[in-house]
Amino acid sequence: MLKASVLSCLVAAAASGCREGGTTVSSEDRNIPVKRLYPESIEVPRSFVADIQAIQFVEVKSKVGGFIKEIHVDEGQEVRKGDVLFKLDAIEYYEAVREAEAALKQAEAEYQMTAYDVDRISKLVEKEILAEVRLKQAQAELAVAELEVEQAKVKMQRAQLDYSYTTITAPIDGYVDRIPYKVGSLVGTETLLTNISNVAEVFAYFKMNETEYLKFRRAIIRGEEDSRADTVQLVLADGTLYEHAGIVETVEGDFERQTGSIAFRARFPNPEGLLKHGVSGKINMMTKMDDVYLIPQQATFEIQEFTYVYTINEEDIAKIRSFEPLARFNGYYVAENFMPGTEIAFSGIQRLKDGMKIKPVDAGENSNPNESEGHVREMPDSTQANPDTEK
Repeated sequence: MLKASVLSCLVAAAASGCREGGTTVSSEDRNIPVKRLYPESIEVPRSFVADIQAIQFVEVKSKVGGFIKEIHVDEGQEVRKGDVLFKLDAIEYYEAVREAEAALKQAEAEYQMTAYDVDRISKLVEKEILAEVRLKQAQAELAVAELEVEQAKVKMQRAQLDYSYTTITAPIDGYVDRIPYKVGSLVGTETLLTNISNVAEVFAYFKMNETEYLKFRRAIIRGEEDSRADTVQLVLADGTLYEHAGIVETVEGDFERQTGSIAFRARFPNPEGLLKHGVSGKINMMTKMDDVYLIPQQATFEIQEFTYVYTINEEDIAKIRSFEPLARFNGYYVAENFMPGTEIAFSGIQRLKDGMKIKPVDAGENSNPNESEGHVREMPDSTQANPDTEK
């Protein structure tokens, strides 16, 4: 109803004449450039907000508590797996190792003494000097001594492991993140000391709504090239296009109920190290659209949420027509539901009114793209696109 009301107002205004600032606009100059519309197959970029993450992002935490004695790296420094990052004060852990070693030696000595007793008692039992029950008692004591040796070994290994944890090394190749604690700081078990990010490659996570996802999957199933899952582009925060193309690797298993979207993951190479963990950007995926019409935005005007264009009929009469754009970018609206060869006013629409007879002038854009080779038209540089502003 609103759309019909707006159109009625336009027609009524046209019937009474167009006015600017209370002055009737002259209609003497009726030479109006026109453009013929023909259906085209085009490739347009669709943009999705992306979260960029390192291919590996590992938290470096202390496994034992203590005071930080040494810091061997700086923030932002590149490190290799195994490089020393931090050293904690290790005196108490070293003493624990020595104590565990002493306990192990004592347990081994007791085991040897018990083994000697078993051997001695066994000979006495053979000579019937001692009862056999005494041998069984000695063998049980030997088993206990053996368990005590194993327990002492475990304690020593635990002490040695804790001691080794006082030297904290890089778990992967990458770059050191912020270091919140300095030399002399007391840290506890599981304290986050820093992060290491491997950005040789990066993941870009982005989301599609259900409609976009179904279109994407159907294109993949049909084997169409318009899915372009192997050539996604990344637009950086400054609006520039990242020079390396990416690949869509995987899709999550279910939709988020709150947003009705599903997450995708794309992988991008990062040989120059330009991208860092946590940067932002947009994913551009090329989408093929068949049998659509490209309408220059300069040929249109908007009232409220509706978009209009002047069509020119066989009698060279200008008529107002509304349409619903599918996308808007690079100075064009993408639209459907026009007849092939439809003429529209290309420019000078401010001089037109509904029902006005004009003198059409060829705007120089009237060729039928389907009559030439390669009629699939790829839109210009996607970094200039604005596919998010759709009606």
